[in-house]
Order: sequence, then structure tokens, then C-alpha cells
Amino acid sequence: MSTGVNLKELAAELKLSPSTVSRALNDSYEISEATKKKVISMAEKLNYQPNPFARSLRENKSKTIAVVIPERISSFFSKVVDGIEEITQQYGYHLLVYSTHEDVDREKKIVNLLLNGRADAIILSVSSQTSDISHLTRLHERGFPLVFFDRICADIPTTKFITNDYESGFEGTKHLIQQGCRKIAFLMLSKELSITKDRYRGYLDALKQAGLSPEPQLNITCCQEEEQNIEAIRQLLMSPNRPDGILSSVEKLALATYHAVKRTDLRIPHDLKIISFFSNLSIASLLHPSLTTITQPAFSIGEECAKLLMKKLTKPRQPDLPNQIITIPSKITIRSSTIVT
Repeated sequence: MSTGVNLKELAAELKLSPSTVSRALNDSYEISEATKKKVISMAEKLNYQPNPFARSLRENKSKTIAVVIPERISSFFSKVVDGIEEITQQYGYHLLVYSTHEDVDREKKIVNLLLNGRADAIILSVSSQTSDISHLTRLHERGFPLVFFDRICADIPTTKFITNDYESGFEGTKHLIQQGCRKIAFLMLSKELSITKDRYRGYLDALKQAGLSPEPQLNITCCQEEEQNIEAIRQLLMSPNRPDGILSSVEKLALATYHAVKRTDLRIPHDLKIISFFSNLSIASLLHPSLTTITQPAFSIGEECAKLLMKKLTKPRQPDLPNQIITIPSKITIRSSTIVT
């Protein structure tokens, strides 16, 4: 298969100037219909390959969307990226995916890099360390199209896509209580994150409604190191005041809990019932026993982020992105980790 010709070679074959060929390919009113047909026909015949970078420089657009996520290995974030790409590729946009590895300094460096025009817009979920948001405020003040998802900055007036974290935290805890749990632990990665705060509020309100008092020692803030998390959860499970139920606010901590349980004599769901925010259903059903999940609509969140930005970037004179929070609901799927059969 031929690799195709460039603009200069196509123009030479047609015995026309490169600028005439370029205007014909861009459907310019200055070029006759007969010439346009001749150029397009020859371009198809010779497998003309346009240079997207040259075009983007002329248009002062990179045709690139930057996606900044806390980690790549999370199935939630990978599914969001898949959802974004499903839409952006239809418009000829490419993705630059950056991972902060939950490091706010790395997040700041990435944002400063993007301020130099490497992308036309940014879709971002903040790191678990992000409390100072000055770098994100600067990005927004420069007029850079910016959309948040999942872990959002409420103080920056732009569009944010979330799931119904409070209601899901409430319903997940309520389900554990209905299954007989009275000492329910809450596992989190960071107290700073918007999602953690909302899920935790739901957890507390469900306890309160059931007449149960929250116990501070059952709230565990974990870290990025899996082995440390497994050991911290194991110690919790071996303590005199051990929980009989666990609500995990992120999927990696649910997986760590399964590993921790293997290092004890406890059995799921007889001695410990587990429910977790999760996005990868294929993994949840493969776990033994299968995991009860609060399924986050990751792919849909990605699609909606991208649809909004494509509308903004591809239609001239679009207004600024509205300051709004759009909620796409999660769904609870009951499996064996919370039901004794």
C-alpha cells in the first residue's frame, strides 16, 4: 500500500500551485468547482496525506484535548478516557493523557505545560493532595476551556460532571445495615476529595437514620501503596473493635480488603460484608465472593465531558462553559459479598 503524497507532490502532479491545491481541498470560494473536483479526484488517486500539524498551526488549534487523571491503573479513569475518545475521534481531535500519580506538584507542572498551548481544552480530575487550587484558577482565568469530572473544584466556575456520591454512600451503607451490619468501616484515600466528602456524608446520615453512632477508629485513610493499605486493613480486621461491614469509597481499597481478608480467618460475607464504589463490573463479578458494587457510570461521564467540549470548540462564538454540576447516577448491584446464602 502506498504511503501517499504530500501537498507539494500533489500540486506538482496537478501542475497547480500548492496554495491553490490547499484552498481547493479546504473548499474555498476562490476556487472553481471544476478545479475542486479535479484536485479531490487526484488527491484520492494518489492517496494524499494531509499534515494535521501544519493545519493546526494555521488554524491556531492543536486539535488536541488534554485529559489529566490521578492514576492510569484505575479502571474508572481508563473507562472515562475511553468515553472521551469515543466522542473526540469523531471530530478529528486527539487526546493527550497525563497522570498526576496523586501528586499535586506533578499536577501543577502538567497544568503549566498545558498553559503553553499544547491542547485546546482540558478535562481534569484533581489529585488526592490538591487543596491549593491556584494553578487551576490561573488556567480558568486565562480563558482556557476546562471541565472537571469525578473529583472536582467547586470554587472554579465551569462545568463539572459527577455521580450521585452522597445518595450512593447513603444507599450503600443502608444496604449493609439491612444485612445486619452494626460496625461499618469507611475506607478512603483522602479527606480532601469532593467525592470522599459526599460519600462520607451519605455514610454518616445512613448510620444516623439507623440509630448507629459513627466510630472514628473505623474510618481509615489509606495511601497509594497497596501493601501498606493491605496491612492497615488487616490490622483493623484483627482489632478487638473490628468492623462487620466495610464501605470502600474507591475500588482499589476494596481489592486491598480482599487481600487483607486472605491474611485472616475471616470469611466474606459471613464475618465481613463489603460494598464498594467500582467501575469495572467484569472484575467485580470475578472476585470470590463476587463484590457488591456501586457502579460508577465512567464511560458515560467521559462521553458527556467530550460532547460539551466538542460543542464549545467546533462551533464559533460559543459562550463560556456554564457554571453547573451535572450528575450522572450510579447503580447498586448486589452480589455475594453482602448476602449470606
